[in-house]
Amino acid sequence: MASSRVRTETRSHYEVQRDRRQAFAEDWRQHRQALIRPSDVAMSIVAPGVSKGYYIGTDAGRPTRLVDCALHRLDAGSTTVAYRHSWDAVLFVVSGTGWSEIDGRRVEWRPWDALHIPHWAAHRHGTDDPRGAELLSVSSEPVFETLGAAWMLDAVEPSPTAGAWPELPTERDGRDRPGRLAAAAQAACGGRIHTDYEDIPLRPNPKGTRSKFLVDPSIGSVTSGLTMVMVQLGPGLFQAKHRHPGEALLYVVEGRGHSYFGEDATGGEERSWERGDLLVVDHFVWHQHFNDDPKRPARLVRMHLMETMLTTMQALLDPLPLLEEPPEEMAKAPDASMPDWPDDVRPS
Repeated sequence: MASSRVRTETRSHYEVQRDRRQAFAEDWRQHRQALIRPSDVAMSIVAPGVSKGYYIGTDAGRPTRLVDCALHRLDAGSTTVAYRHSWDAVLFVVSGTGWSEIDGRRVEWRPWDALHIPHWAAHRHGTDDPRGAELLSVSSEPVFETLGAAWMLDAVEPSPTAGAWPELPTERDGRDRPGRLAAAAQAACGGRIHTDYEDIPLRPNPKGTRSKFLVDPSIGSVTSGLTMVMVQLGPGLFQAKHRHPGEALLYVVEGRGHSYFGEDATGGEERSWERGDLLVVDHFVWHQHFNDDPKRPARLVRMHLMETMLTTMQALLDPLPLLEEPPEEMAKAPDASMPDWPDDVRPS
């Protein structure tokens, strides 16, 4: 048997690491894509009456480091396979009505509702809607895969949506590691898993839009940092220009408009968007969104892992600013409390 040998590296550790980091940065720039159309999403049948396709993620040929994004289509009367995974996910109901079973809890959903699938929670979805249903999912799987902690398993039969969580100690001293981790796991088990769109009101904000949380710690969600916000741009109005680290995703729920993307505050590129498109705000890039319809509002659902990424980077890079909202740009934002907004009515 031929002996294997480890190639001796003749360069210094400095040169090895420098070249590796530079090669990664140059390769990663090739993956950046600011706008993804529904026609870019290749749907595949994953179960009878159920199909799935990725907007972004390794499985779409558009790898990411923080979050992936997929579209799920369910035909009338279909049910997804029950499974569980080590990462968590949030889902937005694009269309149709149906139900989800999440670790033994069953919830009914309608358009524009939001769901949270905690890590390791057994789950499945189904619909009896004659029109079928569409769900958009965003998960933290890329982070777990990077850390070597991404696992996906079939749920245990005959109770596919119960008993997925291991027995957790409840009497441990919360000051030791097992007790602290058990307390965090218990909190994740008891967090909000469903938000009815009508439960949270749209409120004007300083960026010039109206918005509401659909998944967020402030409304009881306990995620790995995933959040979801519905953003509404008034007819002919816009959001103030700002920048922050990526990846932030914005799914166009309704309306049409365009967005500015540029490493500098001026001189960047514009991308036009319409319903079903996905905007990807990658790296520390200036961006701004405009509603091009003078008569109707536009809606974008923003999803990202900022609560994990930004807080970690703030701890590592302080005092560098990671979220920049120049006062002069905020001053340009329209007064979102002034426009004659139409009634906030979701699809039936």
